[in-house]
Amino acid sequence: MKRFQEPPFKQNAIALGFTLGVHAIAIVGLLFLGLSKPPEQPKKLTTILVKPEDLPPPLAKPVEQETTAENQAEEILSPIVDETQPENLPVAPPPPTAQQLAAEKLKAEQAQQAKLAEQKRKAEEAAKAKAQAEEQQKQAEAVAQKQRAEADAKAKAAEEKRKADAEVKAKAAEQKRQAENEAKAKQAEEKRQADAIAKTKAAEQEAKRKADLAAKTKADNAAKLKAEQDAKAKAAEEKRKADADAKKKAEQDAKAKAAEEKRKADADAKKKAETDAKAKAAEEKRKADADAKKKAEQDAKAKAAEEKRKADADAKKKAETDAKAKAAEEKRKADADAKKKADADAKAKADAEAKRKADADAKAEADAKRKADADAKAKADAEEAKAAAAKKAEQEAAQKKADAKKVASTAKRDFESKIKRAWDIPSGSSGQKATARVTLSDSGAVLSVVVNASDPDVKASVDAAVRAAAPYPMPEDPDARREARSFTSSFTAK
Repeated sequence: MKRFQEPPFKQNAIALGFTLGVHAIAIVGLLFLGLSKPPEQPKKLTTILVKPEDLPPPLAKPVEQETTAENQAEEILSPIVDETQPENLPVAPPPPTAQQLAAEKLKAEQAQQAKLAEQKRKAEEAAKAKAQAEEQQKQAEAVAQKQRAEADAKAKAAEEKRKADAEVKAKAAEQKRQAENEAKAKQAEEKRQADAIAKTKAAEQEAKRKADLAAKTKADNAAKLKAEQDAKAKAAEEKRKADADAKKKAEQDAKAKAAEEKRKADADAKKKAETDAKAKAAEEKRKADADAKKKAEQDAKAKAAEEKRKADADAKKKAETDAKAKAAEEKRKADADAKKKADADAKAKADAEAKRKADADAKAEADAKRKADADAKAKADAEEAKAAAAKKAEQEAAQKKADAKKVASTAKRDFESKIKRAWDIPSGSSGQKATARVTLSDSGAVLSVVVNASDPDVKASVDAAVRAAAPYPMPEDPDARREARSFTSSFTAK
């Protein structure tokens, strides 16, 4: 749908005309208000006091009254006043005094001054409004003049640009024609030189490609070797740390277990010492009791012997024999108890030793198993870390290679766009195609260009465009730069 919209300068003219019309109407209104006649001052009212007797007598006036069928109104006449009498003469107002006249004169002067001041104020307002209108009109005229000047400048600039474009086009056409003639004249020589250069550069390119391939292979092998060495070093360091941690943990466990065993051994020794002390005390008490009893018996026997010293010698001998036999029996029982106690102590000691040995064997077996498990785990972890490191290095290398290819691909597209911008397509070559194999240096300079095209003009123009677009912006990454050093582009003349 078409949009019918007036040009900006027409819209500005309409707005300017509308603004001027509004201001003109406002000025006319202000002038009318300023020049119109002001309202007259109200006249002064004079009050005159009149006595009732000074009023003239009213004229006779018939008064009509309603009449009915029964009666009729009588005519009533006003009293007749004699105006010749002094009391019926009209009283003239007294003459104004000098003070009243001065006050009236002052009021009249004040009114005149107020009127003059009001007229002066209105004139000033009208002049001010007129000046504002003139100023606004001047501004509007200046804006309109500026717009006209801008429009004239734009038209002039457009005309000059058109002429300059025409001159540039004509000059470009002339230069293009001359370039075509020169290109056709030098075609044979350039073709011969291009073929020779192409062969030389093709050989150089092949040698360079082989050198790059060898360098890349060497660099890849070095990177792979370094990655493997780093992985091995990292795995060895992790294994050393794991062994140190395991050893430290085993030492801590051994110290804790030794402390626990020592505590148990101390507790057992203390308990055994207490048991031995109790048994020794009981034995000493028993011996003391036996000695006391024996002494008491001996004393009793001695007393009985003293008392019965005179008794029968056979009774005394028998008593002594019985006492000896009893003592021997008690000694035998004591020896049996001591032996039994020694056997029990030896058995307890043997059991404790056997238990300690079994615990030591179990601990040694557990330590050996734990160490074997730790070694196996450390070995597995090292193998896993090594595999992970190798996989990560491989992934990083692949990612780096992919990134380099991506950057190189972007750079090649930029190179191709730059060449196409610099390509001066020969006239009459529409539809012609060409392929260019380009080799660049690390700095972006052109080392070799091999162009394949059926049209010699197209071939020469593509070769010239490739060389004219140099130097090319090479990627900062070495792999991407190495990847972007050689590329192939296709061109189609349009």
